[in-house]
Amino acid sequence: MPGSIPANAFVLLTGASGFLAAHVGQQLLERGYKVRGTVRSKEKGEYLDNLYKKLGIADKWEWVIVEDVEPEGAFDEAVKGVDGIAHTASPFHFRVTDPYKDLVNPAVNGTVNVLKSALKEPKIQRIVITSSFAAIVNPEKPVYTFTEKDWNSFSLKELEEKKGGVDAFHAYRASKTLAEKAAWDFVEEHTVDGKAPFDIATINPPLIFGPVIHEIKNAASLNTSVGAFYSYLLGEKKDDDALTPLGSAVDVRDVAKLHIDALATPEASNKRFVAAATGFYYQKSLDIIHKPEHAALLAKFPKAIKGHPGAEAPVQNVLDAGRAKSTFGWTPIDFDKTIVDMAESLAERQKEW
Repeated sequence: MPGSIPANAFVLLTGASGFLAAHVGQQLLERGYKVRGTVRSKEKGEYLDNLYKKLGIADKWEWVIVEDVEPEGAFDEAVKGVDGIAHTASPFHFRVTDPYKDLVNPAVNGTVNVLKSALKEPKIQRIVITSSFAAIVNPEKPVYTFTEKDWNSFSLKELEEKKGGVDAFHAYRASKTLAEKAAWDFVEEHTVDGKAPFDIATINPPLIFGPVIHEIKNAASLNTSVGAFYSYLLGEKKDDDALTPLGSAVDVRDVAKLHIDALATPEASNKRFVAAATGFYYQKSLDIIHKPEHAALLAKFPKAIKGHPGAEAPVQNVLDAGRAKSTFGWTPIDFDKTIVDMAESLAERQKEW
């Protein structure tokens, strides 16, 4: 019968070299799980080997190469022997030429292929999928409170009506919505007499920030949310940009923790979990980094802009993370710590670029 995955079980982590996934891998290993990660290249696997060795947690870590998540059977070898899966592999970028080829197909096919492969490994009990607030929110008039009951219908209409002409923003949001819907549909289709071969849970975070521990060869390779923050530190943005309302934010370490909690907690079965910690616009992060106590850190980014200190926060819609907080006893990391730890990691990493 499907169920939760306790510590010391064997977990497959897809997209293991990503910003979020590197933290998921670290926390899985620290909590006693055996972990097999999928990566696109030997180089990415070896980077993670070295990272986890430095942290003293590599003894239960291994990796396999999955160069392309779209072909059916892509994960057939990777799932062998595992008890559960954390599926984080999905594109998050706005470099879109063809919305289907660049975003929708990899997101949907990658998710469905993981589930198809999981059917071939009877040990698998639960699959936790990285979804997004993008699969939840619609352009509602503030202040609207979004919960797990909400689904993004607007971006799907934009994609259907404009097809190749849809803007990258809605192409991404549609890809996350369609991928998550495909996962829930898959489980329903394979449920017979009330019994499914495994259960799933989704984690739906907004913009994710925090320390960068995965492989990054240059600033242009930073994931979208952290890359935008770094652009402010480099003085590449305008002061007014910092006032743009961007919804909500959360620490990458919290999102990683929620993935593992969702694997380990029986009550997480077949539920969505909003993973939002605070309302967000970039002025909020700039005000933190410009506090006097962070002067030494700020000095490492001499061109960092201030934006509009003290500006009134924009009125925004809200993401309600009450389910995650009550189910897992989650208390989000203080957002000041999120921003400072992220800036410190960027100060270190920029020495390599």
